[in-house]
Amino acid sequence: MPALSPLPFNRENIRPGDRLCVAVSGGADSVALLLALLEANTAARDSLGVGLSAVHVHHGIREAAESDADVAFVQDLAIQLDIPLHIHRADVPARAAQNRETIEEAAREERYAFFRTLLASGHADAVLTAHTLDDQAETVLMKLLRGAWTEGLSAIHPVVQVDLPQQRSGRILRPLLATRRSEVESFLRTRNQAWRIDSTNTDTAYTRNRIRHELLPQLRTFNPSIDQTLANLAELAREEESRWQAELARLLPQLLLPGKPVRGGGRAVSTTSGSSSISIELERLRTLDPALRRRILRAAARQLGSRLSFDDTTRLLALGGFATVPTVAARTGASVHLAQGLRAERSAREIRLFLDLS
Repeated sequence: MPALSPLPFNRENIRPGDRLCVAVSGGADSVALLLALLEANTAARDSLGVGLSAVHVHHGIREAAESDADVAFVQDLAIQLDIPLHIHRADVPARAAQNRETIEEAAREERYAFFRTLLASGHADAVLTAHTLDDQAETVLMKLLRGAWTEGLSAIHPVVQVDLPQQRSGRILRPLLATRRSEVESFLRTRNQAWRIDSTNTDTAYTRNRIRHELLPQLRTFNPSIDQTLANLAELAREEESRWQAELARLLPQLLLPGKPVRGGGRAVSTTSGSSSISIELERLRTLDPALRRRILRAAARQLGSRLSFDDTTRLLALGGFATVPTVAARTGASVHLAQGLRAERSAREIRLFLDLS
């Protein structure tokens, strides 16, 4: 009998001796990832040499019977494969209401909070999620529709470093990002392995499902390879963003000034909580190219805990005289109110950003 074809996955970030915990919902992608890792770990040649466990999160979103059946399925699978299993039960609807999040946002935050707990407790060095190329394409479209910048278009990263207490770190790994969902299901069928189907996956009240079932099929009529094209865009955006972040780390200490200038030289920096400010000299901004100028302003806002939209960034550029917005005056004494309580004022030489808590 010929050997079964393995499921391709990225081994690059997996090291011998790692303790890997696979997030298993019971769906095809996560079940396939767990099986693929187990096969690779028990292979006679080129074994991964890792410790394997699994984690399942009961979100409390769907009917109890369906969610409980998912738990039972994952428990049976873990027993069958002799894999240790962690189960976390959460009330995602309650969290969403309390934090004013969407159900999707709350579910994600709940999952990753528990993943962080597993990493911090030492149960795992890395948690692996089964995001596929299809998930990546859907995520890029979601970000694009919401007006994301380059960092947003990088979508799902193959590796995310997680800072932990006591100067430790863990990792979130996505080894299936180059693998298609069709490959996943073919892999499972060749092994006669069942999987669970989440009833919410067809509910078009969720943005991702509308993209999956309505928008992407339409886009494939224009470009049959649109999924790969979007995944490629994410990779390009990720590399571009990495390059920009390195450049910003080099330049920001030279360009951002604390507080505001005082007569006789020096700068006044307030020690009152919530009153910090950052200034940037207009002449220094004038010497920068437009792309870098925009990123410097956004980075300054981030240091004050705010994220600038495209429109707010354009208004800030207009305050400095680098763009034209009818409602913004590029003159000394002018100011603009931005999102999240951020305010900017222009002096003769600088733009000062500060949080307006009044």
